[in-house]
Amino acid sequence: MHLVQSMAYVRDTPWHGLGNQLAPNQPLEVWAKQAGMNWQIEEAEVRFVAGRDGLGSIHAFPEQKVLYRSDTKEPLSVVSNRYQCVQPGEILSFYKDLTEVGGFELETAGVLKGGRKLWALARTGQSVSLKGRDEVNGYLLLATACDGTLATTAQFTSVRVVCHNTLAIALGDNTSAIKVPHRSQFDGEAVKRQLGVAISSWDAFMIRMKALSERKVRPTTAEAYFRRVLTYPTSAADGGAPLAVNDRAIKAVQELFAGRGKGADMASASGTAWGLLNAVTQYVDHERRSRSEDSRQDAAWFGAGATLKQKAWDEAVRLVA
Repeated sequence: MHLVQSMAYVRDTPWHGLGNQLAPNQPLEVWAKQAGMNWQIEEAEVRFVAGRDGLGSIHAFPEQKVLYRSDTKEPLSVVSNRYQCVQPGEILSFYKDLTEVGGFELETAGVLKGGRKLWALARTGQSVSLKGRDEVNGYLLLATACDGTLATTAQFTSVRVVCHNTLAIALGDNTSAIKVPHRSQFDGEAVKRQLGVAISSWDAFMIRMKALSERKVRPTTAEAYFRRVLTYPTSAADGGAPLAVNDRAIKAVQELFAGRGKGADMASASGTAWGLLNAVTQYVDHERRSRSEDSRQDAAWFGAGATLKQKAWDEAVRLVA
């Protein structure tokens, strides 16, 4: 079941083959329409019926409000009265000056979970070609949610062209994102000023990618790496072991690393630390079991998958430290 309800893109068809293709350099109004973002988040007070079987007096609950879509009237969430919404149009207009004068290009945008999550991804113009013409491009992701699951998040991200694997790029202070909680007003200009000091993070990231692509690894090193990345703490309260190993995932990433992965046979990845990292990112982005493409993308960018990819990056960098 596909739940990437609406999405627009330019150039290559996205990983899941869904969405509306646009010609390059379209105005934001066209993006909003084709990405399914041409609606507003509306607010209403919470009311409830006191009494059995829905028969009784109607009361208000003033501490909370309901958020709903202006076009379909579909409810999105119940949130605190202090909750500050970020509108779909704000996500797109964030990129306006970046695309007009900053050399960025909007490449994909859309909604997840019926409108509860909104996102847009733009190419920054930064790229690197690792040995064997393995291309990696820099992007800026802006995403928000209106159900309390995600602060408004601006994040530099890399995309490996051969396989569409994505990886967050750590900023100077080792964080990988600028987050604006929903109790604060979203100020796009302030976020861009914060990002401005982080543009140089691409250079440091590029140096590390090159080092990973040049670091050959033995089979024993690869095995140990995958075990470190795919071993996770469990609750020992039920008498179980404090650590669990995902053996099925380890088998899957080993196969991806050994040649089944897209780009695994390229000079940059074959038998290298870069290949180890990309086996994990491909597993998270494309192979891992998921209820839907919507759930997979959500996890890969914002949830457990993103955490796993960050761990894979940290462990790979230790191999070249």
